[in-house]
Amino acid sequence: MDIGIGLDATLNLSFADQAELAQEAARLGYSSIWTPESAGQDSFQLCSLRWAASCQVIPAGLTTGIGVSPVLYRTPIAFAMSGGTLSQLTGGRFIMGIGAGGAYRPRTRQTLGLPPFSTLALMRDYLVTVRRLVAGATVDYHGEVVTLRGVKLAISPPPHTPVYLGALGPEMLRLGGELADGVCLNWCTPEQIAWSRERIAEGAARVGRDPKSMQVVEYIRVCVDQDVDVARRAFARSTMGYALGQRVPTERERQLGYRAHFERMGYTEVLAGLDRMRQRDAALDEVADAFPPELLKRVGYYGTPEQAAVAFRRLAAGLDVAIVRVIAARPGMASVLAALRACRPELVNLGESRAHAPGHGSVRTVG
Repeated sequence: MDIGIGLDATLNLSFADQAELAQEAARLGYSSIWTPESAGQDSFQLCSLRWAASCQVIPAGLTTGIGVSPVLYRTPIAFAMSGGTLSQLTGGRFIMGIGAGGAYRPRTRQTLGLPPFSTLALMRDYLVTVRRLVAGATVDYHGEVVTLRGVKLAISPPPHTPVYLGALGPEMLRLGGELADGVCLNWCTPEQIAWSRERIAEGAARVGRDPKSMQVVEYIRVCVDQDVDVARRAFARSTMGYALGQRVPTERERQLGYRAHFERMGYTEVLAGLDRMRQRDAALDEVADAFPPELLKRVGYYGTPEQAAVAFRRLAAGLDVAIVRVIAARPGMASVLAALRACRPELVNLGESRAHAPGHGSVRTVG
C-alpha cells in the first residue's frame, strides 16, 4: 500500500507553506501529494508547485494528484490540456481525478445556467472524452451531455495521464470499474471500501476488464493534538459539511451524494437527530459536539499523535493508495506538520511489518 498526503484549501496555506510541506512529505517517505479542487486556487498549478518543490528532496519529485476536480469547472478539452501538460512537465508523475461534485443538485446547475441532465451520463461522457484526448486520439463523440467533433490535442508524444473517477454510489463505482484508470473514494469505513471494490469489480466485468488493473485510493482524514477535545471538535466540523450538507436536506437530497453515502453506512438516525438540532438553529459548535465519536472514528482519526498511525492503518484496509488528508486542529503549520509526522509511512507500515515477522500472527495484507 502506498501512502500519500492530502492538503486542501481549508488549511489556508501560502505558496511557501505548500513548498515546505511538499519537501517535508518527500523527506518523510510519502509516495504522493494530493489536492481536492474547489472554486478557488487552481489545483493543476498547486500540483505543479508541490512537485517542483519536492524535486529539491527527491530528484524525480513526488507523484502529484488532483482528487478530485468537479467537471462542471472545465470542458473535457480544458481538463485534457491541463492534465496532459502537467504530465509532460512532471515526467508522467501526475494523476487527474474528476468527479461530479454538486452536479446532481438542481440549484448547482441553475447557478451555472445548465439544463437538467443525468449525472452518470455526464461522467461517462467526461471519462470517455478526456481519456481519449490525453491518449493523443482524435475524438469524435456524441454523448448525452458532451459532443466533440474531430478534436485532438497538440501534445506530442502524449504523456501517460491516468484519469481517476471520484465515486461513492453503486452506479458511479461501476462506471469507474468500466471506464476509469482508478477510483477515488472518500469518507469510507473499511467495510465500505470492501463494498466499493465489489461494485468496481461489477463495472469492470461489464467490459471484460481486470479490476486489479485500476487503483483504488481514498482520503482518510487525520486530526492530531495532545488535547483530544480540540482535535475532536476540528474533526467533527470538517465532517459536518459532507455528512449533513450546508442545509437540512430534502428527502430527495438524502438519496444523493455524501448524505446518501453516510446513510448507506448506517447513520440515518444519527444524522436525522443532528438535522433536528439544525432546525432549532443550534450553533455549529453545538452540532459538532453532538457528533457521536463512534461515527467520527469509523471514517477517520482524531486524537493524540501517538495513536494516529495504528488507526490510519486500520482505516486503510483494502486500499491501493491511502492518503492522509490533514485536518488542522489549530491554525498554523504546526498542526499540519504534526499530522504529516504522526502518519509517516514508516510508522503506518511498521505494524504490518511486525505482524509478518517470525513469532507474530498474520494480518490481512492491504493494497
